[in-house]
Formats: sequence, structure tokens, C-alpha cells
Amino acid sequence: MTHSPAPVALGTDQARTRLHDLTVIDVRTPAEYASGHLPGAVNIPLDHVRRALPEIRHAAERGDVLVVCASGARSEKACKLLAEQGIVTATLAGGTSAWAAEGHDLHTPAACDTRAAWSMERQVRFTAGTLVLLGVVLGVFVHPALLLISAGVAGGLVFSAVTNTCGMAAVLGKLPHNRPRATDLDAARAALRNR
Repeated sequence: MTHSPAPVALGTDQARTRLHDLTVIDVRTPAEYASGHLPGAVNIPLDHVRRALPEIRHAAERGDVLVVCASGARSEKACKLLAEQGIVTATLAGGTSAWAAEGHDLHTPAACDTRAAWSMERQVRFTAGTLVLLGVVLGVFVHPALLLISAGVAGGLVFSAVTNTCGMAAVLGKLPHNRPRATDLDAARAALRNR
């Protein structure tokens, strides 16, 4: 087994100055992408990157590819997966959060074909908070053993922080409002082929 080197990370200013030369792939969920993305970014959610390998390879052969997500963790995973396939890419340090924090514009699709969505981080915080509160309420009013719900969520959050992974985000990403429609993925793949 070979160890893939850490992907190259571009700062927001580096990416902004080179944006016109880069193919930008946003690996967040369609709902997150719709809430705001880098100008010209193509949405290919992380769990669909393998399906789009030929198109991503084609884009990488024609120029540099920048992979982005909300914070940089998912894009780093995507870059490592692509590196295993011989496709060289870079990630945006700090993701779209850093991009927006630096005052750079995020584009949103036309309001008529999207619905307002929460970022994956916000969905995870809401779900974890709800489960902890539910565990406490049920533990106090129904049975003390139900406090284990809250303890389980707390343990999961600690594990998530230590490993820089998020099982809850993976589960939430499979919900219908977070999954890409087939036509969206097909359109993204076509956009990469035409670059």
C-alpha cells in the first residue's frame, strides 16, 4: 500500500488570482453548493467523485483542478482519492468558509430552481443538539438509561474531532435534500467534459 502525500493547499488569495485558469470542483452536497459556491465551480459531491473520474481526469489533463468544500476536510479526502487514481489536484485551504471570510464572492444558482439549505456543519450541529436534548429529556422523564443517547452522541463528537471524520455528516448526506439529482451530476460531468 502506498501512502498518498498530502494534497497541495492553495490559500484564498492564491486561488482568487488563478480562478480563471482553474477548474473548480465543489464536493459538498447539492444543498450546500446551492447556498453559495466559488464562481464557476462544478458540483460533484464527495460520494460521487468516483463516478466522475473520467471527466475529472479530462479536466486535469487540460489544466489545474481545485477541489473545494466547506472547511477543507472533504476536499482533502477527494484530493487523496484522486491522487490514488493518478489525478493531481489542489484543495482550497479553509474551504468556502475561508473564501467568504476573506470577502470573496460566493455565487448562488437562480432562486427559482433551488431551495434554501443549511450547510452540512449546521445540519450536524442541529442533529447532535437535538439528540443530546432528547436523551436528557427521555432520561429524566422516562428512564435514566436513556441518558445513554446523549452519552453516545457526545462520544461520537469526540471521535469525530479526534479523527477529523464525521459519521453523522455521512448519514445526513444521504438524506433526500442533500443527495444530488441524477441530472445535476450528469450536468456537472458534461461541464467537465466541455472544459
